[in-house]
Amino acid sequence: MLLRVEALSKVFKRYIPSSVEISGCIDVSFDVEEGEFLGILGPSGSGKSTILKCIYRTYLPTSGNILYNSKLYGIVNIAKAPEQVILRLRLSEISYVSQFLKVIPRVSTLNLVANALLSRRKVPEVEAIKKAKDILERLGVPSKLFDAFPSTFSGGEQQKVNIAMAVVWKPRLLLLDEPTASLDMHSANQVLDLLKELKQQGTTMIGVFHDIELMKLIADRTYKVNGGYRDGFHN
Repeated sequence: MLLRVEALSKVFKRYIPSSVEISGCIDVSFDVEEGEFLGILGPSGSGKSTILKCIYRTYLPTSGNILYNSKLYGIVNIAKAPEQVILRLRLSEISYVSQFLKVIPRVSTLNLVANALLSRRKVPEVEAIKKAKDILERLGVPSKLFDAFPSTFSGGEQQKVNIAMAVVWKPRLLLLDEPTASLDMHSANQVLDLLKELKQQGTTMIGVFHDIELMKLIADRTYKVNGGYRDGFHN
Protein backbone atom coordinates (compact mmCIF):
# COMPACT_ATOMS: atom_id res chain seq x y z
CA MET A 1 0.00 0.00 0.00
CA LEU A 2 1.42 3.37 -1.02
CA LEU A 3 -1.48 5.58 0.05
CA ARG A 4 -4.50 5.10 2.31
CA VAL A 5 -7.26 7.70 2.62
CA GLU A 6 -9.45 7.16 5.67
CA ALA A 7 -12.80 8.95 6.21
CA LEU A 8 -11.48 12.12 4.57
CA SER A 9 -13.71 15.18 4.79
CA LYS A 10 -13.14 18.80 3.85
CA VAL A 11 -15.61 21.52 4.85
CA PHE A 12 -15.20 25.10 3.63
CA LYS A 13 -16.53 27.93 5.77
CA ARG A 14 -17.83 31.14 4.23
CA TYR A 15 -18.50 34.08 6.54
CA ILE A 16 -19.67 36.78 4.12
CA PRO A 17 -22.48 37.74 3.82
CA SER A 18 -23.40 35.06 6.38
CA SER A 19 -21.77 32.03 7.97
CA VAL A 20 -22.21 29.01 5.72
CA GLU A 21 -20.48 25.61 5.61
CA ILE A 22 -19.88 24.03 2.20
CA SER A 23 -18.89 20.38 1.89
CA GLY A 24 -15.95 19.77 -0.41
CA CYS A 25 -15.80 16.02 0.20
CA ILE A 26 -17.27 13.80 2.90
CA ASP A 27 -16.17 10.42 4.31
CA VAL A 28 -13.88 9.46 1.43
CA SER A 29 -11.86 6.25 1.91
CA PHE A 30 -9.66 4.30 -0.49
CA ASP A 31 -6.28 2.60 -0.84
CA VAL A 32 -3.82 2.94 -3.71
CA GLU A 33 -1.17 0.33 -4.36
CA GLU A 34 2.30 1.22 -5.59
CA GLY A 35 2.38 1.48 -9.40
CA GLU A 36 -1.42 1.69 -9.66
CA PHE A 37 -3.51 4.34 -11.42
CA LEU A 38 -6.71 5.23 -9.56
CA GLY A 39 -9.20 7.39 -11.44
CA ILE A 40 -11.68 9.49 -9.48
CA LEU A 41 -15.14 9.84 -11.00
CA GLY A 42 -18.07 12.08 -10.16
CA PRO A 43 -20.19 14.97 -11.39
CA SER A 44 -18.99 18.57 -11.33
CA GLY A 45 -18.82 19.84 -7.77
CA SER A 46 -18.71 16.37 -6.21
CA GLY A 47 -15.30 16.95 -4.61
CA LYS A 48 -12.88 15.24 -7.01
CA SER A 49 -10.38 18.10 -7.11
CA THR A 50 -10.80 18.67 -3.38
CA ILE A 51 -9.63 15.11 -2.70
CA LEU A 52 -6.48 15.65 -4.78
CA LYS A 53 -5.76 18.98 -3.10
CA CYS A 54 -6.12 17.40 0.33
CA ILE A 55 -3.63 14.66 -0.64
CA TYR A 56 -1.19 17.31 -1.91
CA ARG A 57 -2.07 19.36 1.20
CA THR A 58 -3.04 22.45 -0.76
CA TYR A 59 -6.14 22.08 1.43
CA LEU A 60 -5.90 21.10 5.08
CA PRO A 61 -8.48 18.35 5.64
CA THR A 62 -11.23 18.99 8.18
CA SER A 63 -11.13 15.38 9.39
CA GLY A 64 -9.79 11.97 8.42
CA ASN A 65 -6.36 10.59 7.65
CA ILE A 66 -4.15 10.44 4.55
CA LEU A 67 -1.46 7.84 5.20
CA TYR A 68 1.42 7.94 2.75
CA ASN A 69 4.20 5.34 2.76
CA SER A 70 7.17 7.64 2.20
CA LYS A 71 10.73 6.59 1.42
CA LEU A 72 11.95 9.51 3.49
CA TYR A 73 9.88 9.21 6.65
CA GLY A 74 8.03 5.91 6.52
CA ILE A 75 4.27 6.27 7.13
CA VAL A 76 3.30 9.97 7.11
CA ASN A 77 -0.18 11.26 7.89
CA ILE A 78 -0.39 14.04 5.30
CA ALA A 79 -3.54 15.35 6.96
CA LYS A 80 -1.60 16.20 10.12
CA ALA A 81 2.11 16.36 9.18
CA PRO A 82 4.16 19.55 9.74
CA GLU A 83 4.54 21.90 6.79
CA GLN A 84 8.28 21.19 6.45
CA VAL A 85 7.54 17.49 5.99
CA ILE A 86 4.94 18.26 3.29
CA LEU A 87 7.35 20.57 1.47
CA ARG A 88 10.08 17.93 1.56
CA LEU A 89 7.71 15.31 0.14
CA ARG A 90 6.72 17.69 -2.67
CA LEU A 91 10.38 18.15 -3.52
CA SER A 92 11.24 14.47 -3.45
CA GLU A 93 8.24 12.20 -4.00
CA ILE A 94 4.84 13.80 -4.71
CA SER A 95 3.97 15.85 -7.78
CA TYR A 96 0.76 17.58 -8.86
CA VAL A 97 -0.65 18.69 -12.21
CA SER A 98 -3.19 21.45 -11.68
CA GLN A 99 -5.64 22.96 -14.15
CA PHE A 100 -3.80 26.28 -14.06
CA LEU A 101 -0.21 27.33 -14.77
CA LYS A 102 1.51 29.09 -11.87
CA VAL A 103 5.15 29.84 -12.61
CA ILE A 104 7.81 32.49 -12.04
CA PRO A 105 7.27 35.25 -14.63
CA ARG A 106 9.86 35.87 -17.33
CA VAL A 107 11.48 32.46 -17.06
CA SER A 108 11.64 30.49 -20.31
CA THR A 109 9.72 27.28 -20.84
CA LEU A 110 12.89 25.21 -21.15
CA ASN A 111 14.39 26.63 -17.96
CA LEU A 112 11.17 26.09 -16.00
CA VAL A 113 11.08 22.40 -16.90
CA ALA A 114 14.83 21.91 -16.41
CA ASN A 115 14.71 23.67 -13.03
CA ALA A 116 11.84 21.41 -11.92
CA LEU A 117 14.28 18.51 -12.37
CA LEU A 118 17.38 20.25 -10.99
CA SER A 119 15.59 21.30 -7.79
CA ARG A 120 14.58 17.69 -7.05
CA ARG A 121 17.25 15.39 -8.47
CA LYS A 122 21.04 15.53 -8.46
CA VAL A 123 21.73 15.66 -12.18
CA PRO A 124 24.12 17.79 -14.27
CA GLU A 125 22.55 20.88 -15.78
CA VAL A 126 23.31 19.65 -19.31
CA GLU A 127 21.35 16.46 -18.61
CA ALA A 128 18.45 18.42 -17.12
CA ILE A 129 18.25 20.62 -20.22
CA LYS A 130 18.28 17.56 -22.47
CA LYS A 131 15.53 15.81 -20.48
CA ALA A 132 13.46 19.01 -20.51
CA LYS A 133 13.76 19.25 -24.29
CA ASP A 134 12.88 15.59 -24.70
CA ILE A 135 9.74 15.77 -22.63
CA LEU A 136 8.54 19.02 -24.20
CA GLU A 137 9.03 17.49 -27.65
CA ARG A 138 7.09 14.39 -26.61
CA LEU A 139 4.23 16.60 -25.51
CA GLY A 140 4.23 18.38 -28.85
CA VAL A 141 5.54 21.77 -27.67
CA PRO A 142 7.23 23.44 -30.68
CA SER A 143 10.95 24.09 -30.19
CA LYS A 144 10.41 27.76 -31.11
CA LEU A 145 8.53 28.10 -27.81
CA PHE A 146 11.33 26.70 -25.65
CA ASP A 147 12.84 30.15 -25.04
CA ALA A 148 9.47 31.91 -24.74
CA PHE A 149 7.58 32.73 -21.55
CA PRO A 150 4.63 30.37 -20.88
CA SER A 151 2.47 33.30 -19.72
CA THR A 152 2.09 34.18 -23.42
CA PHE A 153 0.95 30.68 -24.44
CA SER A 154 -2.49 29.33 -25.21
CA GLY A 155 -4.28 27.34 -22.51
CA GLY A 156 -3.34 24.05 -24.16
CA GLU A 157 0.35 24.92 -24.44
CA GLN A 158 0.41 26.11 -20.83
CA GLN A 159 -1.07 22.80 -19.71
CA LYS A 160 1.69 20.93 -21.56
CA VAL A 161 4.26 22.96 -19.62
CA ASN A 162 2.42 22.10 -16.39
CA ILE A 163 2.61 18.41 -17.22
CA ALA A 164 6.26 18.57 -18.28
CA MET A 165 7.28 20.23 -15.00
CA ALA A 166 5.35 17.67 -12.97
CA VAL A 167 6.67 14.52 -14.65
CA VAL A 168 10.23 15.37 -15.79
CA TRP A 169 11.64 14.31 -12.40
CA LYS A 170 9.66 11.04 -12.30
CA PRO A 171 7.81 11.45 -9.01
CA ARG A 172 6.78 8.51 -6.88
CA LEU A 173 3.17 9.73 -6.58
CA LEU A 174 1.57 11.88 -9.28
CA LEU A 175 -1.75 13.69 -8.77
CA LEU A 176 -3.52 14.75 -11.96
CA ASP A 177 -6.34 17.30 -11.93
CA GLU A 178 -7.90 17.44 -15.43
CA PRO A 179 -4.52 17.14 -17.22
CA THR A 180 -6.06 16.92 -20.71
CA ALA A 181 -9.04 19.27 -20.31
CA SER A 182 -7.66 22.01 -22.58
CA LEU A 183 -6.01 19.69 -25.11
CA ASP A 184 -7.14 18.37 -28.49
CA MET A 185 -7.40 14.61 -28.95
CA HIS A 186 -3.94 14.24 -30.53
CA SER A 187 -2.28 16.14 -27.67
CA ALA A 188 -4.35 14.25 -25.10
CA ASN A 189 -3.12 10.94 -26.52
CA GLN A 190 0.48 12.21 -26.33
CA VAL A 191 -0.07 12.92 -22.63
CA LEU A 192 -1.65 9.51 -22.13
CA ASP A 193 1.32 7.75 -23.77
CA LEU A 194 3.70 9.65 -21.49
CA LEU A 195 1.67 8.75 -18.39
CA LYS A 196 1.55 5.09 -19.40
CA GLU A 197 5.34 5.07 -19.73
CA LEU A 198 5.73 6.75 -16.35
CA LYS A 199 3.37 4.20 -14.81
CA GLN A 200 5.42 1.33 -16.24
CA GLN A 201 8.47 2.87 -14.56
CA GLY A 202 6.74 2.68 -11.18
CA THR A 203 4.98 6.01 -10.65
CA THR A 204 1.68 5.71 -8.78
CA MET A 205 -1.08 8.03 -10.03
CA ILE A 206 -4.43 9.38 -8.90
CA GLY A 207 -6.28 11.31 -11.57
CA VAL A 208 -9.39 13.29 -12.42
CA PHE A 209 -10.19 13.48 -16.14
CA HIS A 210 -12.92 15.35 -17.99
CA ASP A 211 -12.82 12.60 -20.65
CA ILE A 212 -13.87 9.44 -18.83
CA GLU A 213 -13.17 7.14 -21.78
CA LEU A 214 -9.62 8.50 -22.02
CA MET A 215 -9.09 7.92 -18.31
CA LYS A 216 -10.30 4.34 -18.58
CA LEU A 217 -7.47 3.64 -21.04
CA ILE A 218 -4.94 4.00 -18.22
CA ALA A 219 -6.82 3.61 -14.92
CA ASP A 220 -6.58 0.26 -13.10
CA ARG A 221 -9.60 1.14 -10.96
CA THR A 222 -11.98 4.05 -10.51
CA TYR A 223 -13.49 5.51 -7.35
CA LYS A 224 -16.76 7.41 -7.63
CA VAL A 225 -17.84 10.34 -5.48
CA ASN A 226 -21.30 11.84 -5.69
CA GLY A 227 -22.29 15.17 -4.21
CA GLY A 228 -19.28 15.13 -1.90
CA TYR A 229 -20.09 11.64 -0.60
CA ARG A 230 -18.21 8.48 -1.44
CA ASP A 231 -19.88 5.93 -3.69
CA GLY A 232 -17.22 3.23 -3.92
CA PHE A 233 -14.87 1.39 -6.23
CA HIS A 234 -15.45 0.35 -9.81
CA ASN A 235 -13.22 -1.93 -11.88
